[in-house]
Amino acid sequence: MIGRGLRRRCPRCGERHIFTGFFDLHERCPGCGMKFEREPGYWVGAMIIITTFTFALFLVLLVGGMIITWPDVPWNWLLGVTIGANLILPVLFYPRAKTTWVGLEMSWHPLEPAEIEAANRHVAARSR
Repeated sequence: MIGRGLRRRCPRCGERHIFTGFFDLHERCPGCGMKFEREPGYWVGAMIIITTFTFALFLVLLVGGMIITWPDVPWNWLLGVTIGANLILPVLFYPRAKTTWVGLEMSWHPLEPAEIEAANRHVAARSR
């Protein structure tokens, strides 16, 4: 499930076409009918994932750049690259963070019987 999420696919069935645009996720998976946002505030986990990766990138770039260029650290260039990368990564990683979060969360909180039934009803209604 996590691997599917990392590849921007539905963690439950592997469906590829789960986004309506680069940022917008369908309400339900077109393949299996699973509702992605399982409860209010669900995407806080995705924001935590983005924040963690952004902070890690900041540390790697800043500390790595300092180590590589020490003792003559080009501070302006290093801070520019680091801040630029930290502005771009969250935007590019946003969709992948959402699907990764769904996969992570499903790995420790599987779908409840009512959620499975609702997903099946959604697929059945679509196929009529």
